Amino acid sequence: MKRFLLNILLWLLYFTEYGYVSFTWDRGTFANWTIGHVLVISLSASLLLLIPQIIFAYYMVYAGVDNIIKKKRNLFINIAEIIMVLFACVTIHRCISDYINLPLIYKAPQFEVPLFEIRHVFTAIVDLNFAFFVLFSVESVRKQLTAKEKEKNLIKEKLEAELKFLKNQTNPHFLLNTLNNIYALARKKSDHTAEVVMRLSELLRFMLYETKSNRIKLADEIKVLEDYLELETIRYNQRLAVSFEKSIFSNDYTITPFLLLPFLENAFKHGISETRFESFIHVNITVNNHLLNFEIENSKEDCDHPKPSSNIGLANVKRRLELTYSDYKLDVHNGSDVFKINLTLNLDSYVEI
Repeated sequence: MKRFLLNILLWLLYFTEYGYVSFTWDRGTFANWTIGHVLVISLSASLLLLIPQIIFAYYMVYAGVDNIIKKKRNLFINIAEIIMVLFACVTIHRCISDYINLPLIYKAPQFEVPLFEIRHVFTAIVDLNFAFFVLFSVESVRKQLTAKEKEKNLIKEKLEAELKFLKNQTNPHFLLNTLNNIYALARKKSDHTAEVVMRLSELLRFMLYETKSNRIKLADEIKVLEDYLELETIRYNQRLAVSFEKSIFSNDYTITPFLLLPFLENAFKHGISETRFESFIHVNITVNNHLLNFEIENSKEDCDHPKPSSNIGLANVKRRLELTYSDYKLDVHNGSDVFKINLTLNLDSYVEI
């Protein structure tokens, strides 16, 4: 429907321009007529002459040029067909001009000339090709805009699919780490195993029912961090010193679900779990004027030959930051005995894909 209306608008504008040119020419030829009479005559004659122009324009745009570009048939056959259609449209143009416009509309048969008089045939060819080039230009622009819109939608769909994959990847990654913790407690026949399973079930319930939207309350995200920290604290008991500080003065802040959790997981998986002696982990979260500052620091042991690791969590969160926020800064410091991450994030810079 939109395309149909665009074509109607195009030919209305074209008819206005074509009629105005005819009116300007006719005013000089029929100087004794009133302006209103000349205007009606010119527009009526122009409207009839528009018929062969529209026929030729649509044929060339949707058949003639298309057949040549896509090589649907032999080039000679295509060119021969274009010449035949051009000849037919020129004939229609001349017949309308000589047998309808001049004797019936202008009532000036004295201006009639032979049907295929060379100057009038050339004028008809110019009219037909001008209409064709106007339609061809408009269609070319429309196709380019449509192609760009389609490309934009494809990119959007690709990014949405990638973001969905990253979100889905976070949950199994978190679940795997937690199950490993439960396994370790079960091996020790720890009395805390049941409590850890219960906390895990609460976290999974939150994942299933509370994180379906693109953003959740920052307070809920922090609650997940605290629950996960509790789970790990039970596992490491006295060997782990934990510090968790937060300074948030509003419950209106929102954030992408599980954006901060991978940082905490990484601190345990690649830091605390590989530390043989007393360990520490410090977390600090502050929000000021929608600017989030997240700091996490954990102990680690210096190792000359560290085990290779894909570090899915950090790679995941880095890519999610790229896709969902336009204003952020992520600093990672990997020291000999301390691993530290500092994330500065403008919570208002969330970008809808």
